[in-house]
Amino acid sequence: MEPPSGIALTVVMVCLTVATGVVDAITFLTLGQVFAAMQTGNLLFLGFGVAGQGGLPVLATAVSLGSFALGAALGARWESGLAAREQQWFPAGLFTEAALLAGAAAVAWGMDPAPGLPPGRRYAVIGLMALAMGMRNVTAMRSAPPDLTTTVATRTMTALVSGSVPGHDKRPGHGSRTAVRRLLSVGAMFAGGLLGAALLGLGTRPALVILLVAAFLAGTAAVVPALVRREHHGEG
Repeated sequence: MEPPSGIALTVVMVCLTVATGVVDAITFLTLGQVFAAMQTGNLLFLGFGVAGQGGLPVLATAVSLGSFALGAALGARWESGLAAREQQWFPAGLFTEAALLAGAAAVAWGMDPAPGLPPGRRYAVIGLMALAMGMRNVTAMRSAPPDLTTTVATRTMTALVSGSVPGHDKRPGHGSRTAVRRLLSVGAMFAGGLLGAALLGLGTRPALVILLVAAFLAGTAAVVPALVRREHHGEG
């Protein structure tokens, strides 16, 4: 099954971007200066850590990078296989991501809002969350939503500014609908980080926040087939 299109796809991808912000808030603030989704940051952190500067973790960052790459490879093979058999690859990808995050929540259960997991459990949580985000990247790339990668915002911010009235560059595309979509993408990432940090600030256990994200993703995956059927019915 192909993902929904138009406004429905935009709404789904914006929601997934919010989820990404929450996930990276959890990993960075409670698991020790490491990201699950934003691997550009991890590459830089790994370089800084190997150079012995900033007290940044090397092993945790390497675990995230490796798990993300594995998730992308497995996600690409599995989702492309489902698509070749004309099966529901888009919701399947989201359900799998939700299951991996639920597994991470189970491993992290009992963890205080401040970093406190034994190293083995901490690396397992990081690995499962990065694995989920690697699969998410594949799901987002296969659905090809314009300006809505769900895991990074730099390119979208650049397109937003360069295609604006001050930038006046027509190559990235500009117009009210394009600007709104890009603003939603950037705003969703900010909102997700804010939400995740705020929940932690209220004393919510990280495992519970991860579990809430997993439940949200599973719910999103469950409504996707109905959205697609509604589109096809409207076209008919």
